[in-house]
Parts: sequence; C-alpha cells; structure tokens
Amino acid sequence: MRSEIEQAVELLRRGDDAAIEQALTLLQNTVFSFSMRVCGQREDAEDTMQEVLLKTVPHLPKFDSPKALVVWLYRVAKNRCLMSRRRSKFAPHPDLSLEELMPYRKELEQLGSDGSINPESFAIRSQEAGRLRDAIQRLAPQYRIVLVLRDMEGLTDEEVAEITGLRSGTVRVRLHRARLFVRKELMRGLKPRSGRAAVASRASSQGQPGNDQPRPARCKAMFAELSNYLDEQLDDSLCEELERHLNGCEPCKAFLSTLKATVEQCRRSPTESPDREKAAELRRKVLADYERLVAKNVNP
Repeated sequence: MRSEIEQAVELLRRGDDAAIEQALTLLQNTVFSFSMRVCGQREDAEDTMQEVLLKTVPHLPKFDSPKALVVWLYRVAKNRCLMSRRRSKFAPHPDLSLEELMPYRKELEQLGSDGSINPESFAIRSQEAGRLRDAIQRLAPQYRIVLVLRDMEGLTDEEVAEITGLRSGTVRVRLHRARLFVRKELMRGLKPRSGRAAVASRASSQGQPGNDQPRPARCKAMFAELSNYLDEQLDDSLCEELERHLNGCEPCKAFLSTLKATVEQCRRSPTESPDREKAAELRRKVLADYERLVAKNVNP
C-alpha cells in the first residue's frame, strides 16, 4: 500500500484545515502520478485527477481505513483512465501469450555468450529517452493497469485484485506477461558488444519464429515461474528446482537478471506531479466541498 494514502488518512483524522489540505495534496499527487503512468498524456491525467477527487470528496469522512481508501481511489482512477478520449499513440496487442514473450534460442545464446548485454548496463541504458515509459504504453490496457498498480504504485496482489475485479491468479499471470513484454521492448534498442551477439539480437527482437531455432525445452518450462520466483511466491520444491536449473544454465540466469532489472526500473521510476496552480485551484474547490460535508454531518 502506498504510504501517501496512509498519511492522508491520518491527516484527515486530525481534521484541521492545514491537515486536510495536506491530505488532499497527497491524494492529488497519487492520482495524477498513477494516471500519467496509465494514460501517458498530461491532459488526461489532469482530467482524471479532477474527476476522481470530486467523486471522492463525499466519501472522505467515511474513510477511516487506508486500504478502503486505496481501493476506492485507484478503482475510480482506473475506470476514468480506461475511458480516456486520447489513446496511446501505439497500437498495443489486445492479448499476450507466454509463448510469444519467451526468448528464442538465439537470444538465450546471446545472453549466455561473452558478448552478452550485462544486466547493469541494461538497467542504466534502458531508462534513456523515456524508453521505459514508451514500453509501458505499448502494453494493452488490461496488462498495463496491473503492471502499474503492482510494480510502480507498490500495491499488493490482493489490492490489485480488489481494484481490478480480477482473481489473484489472473493478476499474477497478467503481471508476469506484462513484465516480459516490457523487458522485450527494452531489449530491442540495446546494442550487444560482439558481432555474433548482434546477429542474435536482431533475430530475436524481430520475433520471427521461422528464422530461429526452438527454445530449449528445459529452459522453456522455467519461464512461466520467473515472476513468482522474483516475488518469492514459489513453494520450496519448485524454488529448489528452478534454482538448480539456473545454476546450470547461464543464459537463463542472465535472462532472469534482465527481467529483475526491468522490475526494478518500474519500481524506481520517478513520479510526476500536476501543475501547481491547477492543483491548488482544485484543492480550494475540494476543500470547500469537504468542509461543507463535515459541517453537515456535525450539525444535521
């Protein structure tokens, strides 16, 4: 759960004007940052911020639980973002299969070769020129929402499930495929150090099965569990099996490192703030509405 929401609930409990305005600022920033990550357009994020806060005000006096406020706030923001009139400039695939997201043999050979891309370089370079943001915008909305909520907003699987109306198992499946997709997009622009690896990189980034050999079956079986492994959600026997495979397979170990780097980039991605004047104007309106509601509840 985002610490900002917990702080906002504590400030609302205090009840004085300064605390309430500070709480509204935290809620504004949370909704705007989330909306920018999902919509990718500042105007849409500002519209969402305004609509969500105005819809939330009548309910604010009732929220004494941070979790309840988290679910309400993100659910309303998610619905507003999905109805955005400005769409991504990209044309995301409506669905993602695990098969198309797994690397081909040449990419695995590239990752395990002397000329492979090391994860540290991958983590630094893939942040340049908004490539992470563009990769996330290429995700279809049903995957983008889950990735943003889980890896960028820091919510739990259970909170994401409650916000989206999905089963926890579906959240895990979509999260893993979203991570694999973003990793694959980030890999496209990287230039391997050796000529042999460069040829492999071009072939794998083009995603043409006919021009590549099949993935090794022993490696293929591991890919569905990599996110569960990173999030420490594998049972002991499966975890031991996967670690045995990784210890004997340098390409899979390198692949896992780049997937881990992708997740870390999402988690460390900076938040964006709304225009200060527009935010202050909205706060004044919302604060006045909130004070009228509180007064009405105190003096019915």
